[in-house]
Amino acid sequence: MLMYFTSGTSGNPKIAAHSHKLALGHFQTAKFWHGVDPDGLHFSISDTGWAKAAWGKLYGQWLCEAPMFVYDFDRFHADDILPMFAKYQITTFCAPPTMLRMMIKEDISKYDFSSVKRMTTAGEALNPEVYRQFEKATGLQIMEGFGQTETAVIICNMIGAPHKVGSMGKPSPIYNIHLLDAQGNDVPDGETGEIVIDISKGLPCGLALYYFNDPESTANTWRDGFYHTGDTAWRDEDGFYWYVGRVDDMIKSSGYRIGPFEIESVIMELPYVLECGVSPAPDEVRGQIVKASIVLTKGTEPTEELKKEIQEYVKHHTAPYKYPRLVVFRDSLPKTTSGKIIRKQL
Repeated sequence: MLMYFTSGTSGNPKIAAHSHKLALGHFQTAKFWHGVDPDGLHFSISDTGWAKAAWGKLYGQWLCEAPMFVYDFDRFHADDILPMFAKYQITTFCAPPTMLRMMIKEDISKYDFSSVKRMTTAGEALNPEVYRQFEKATGLQIMEGFGQTETAVIICNMIGAPHKVGSMGKPSPIYNIHLLDAQGNDVPDGETGEIVIDISKGLPCGLALYYFNDPESTANTWRDGFYHTGDTAWRDEDGFYWYVGRVDDMIKSSGYRIGPFEIESVIMELPYVLECGVSPAPDEVRGQIVKASIVLTKGTEPTEELKKEIQEYVKHHTAPYKYPRLVVFRDSLPKTTSGKIIRKQL
């Protein structure tokens, strides 16, 4: 039915070929995660060329008979978008974390979000600090979801279910989820594993069929009775899933495996940090060290003292071995067209 290019955060984009069951898979995305309402107005920020348009603007929402709010822009500016909520009485809203971070830096407390009943995010993992700032300013709790260009929503915080700040939520009912180690074994609670979908009894709704004209990537991804997402997470004792990073984003330093997202989330707590991307840098002694590429808020001077302050903050808020031994300040970070930070270019 449809082919979408993947975002290409860890390699060249691939073409995910979907059947007509993609639409049905996204019914649960719209109904039980976005919480759309036939009497409401739903707004998902997405160009129609992204898979997020299928996620947030088209199939599931139409199946639920939800009216859609569409706002066209050449370049995202938070101060253009923020007045729209009160003006058009938008009731449900979904945007990637990158755009939510930009909104927070515009002082969202100046804007009226009172019409919004439910707010969701996907596209990359949500930093807990973004959640806390939004709740403090608007009272809204952002319900995270996880999925890919190749899927409908795989793991999410569904309507009516309890949630934990910083967690992706729990598996969607249409997917049988496992966390596997490198040998293909299920990992116990508390240990990191790759998120996979059981396809031993056939492909579930919303899962792509294959990568078009790419048999090698297809064979590496749909194999051994599982669809391999390439993303890692750990599960707590209550069944909540916590994002760690892409399999190929993991930093291997002095025998430790370090997920970049945890460090990014800690650095994002600092009020003068606008954006942050964490990546490995080669090191003769440790193999790799943690590198933090940081965009500062306007008016903040990039100094050596600030670097030390950031390093000390991370040391005291994570395990000491995870702190960024290399900190660089940049004017911007490399991103895909859908706004995700491309860590391999850092």
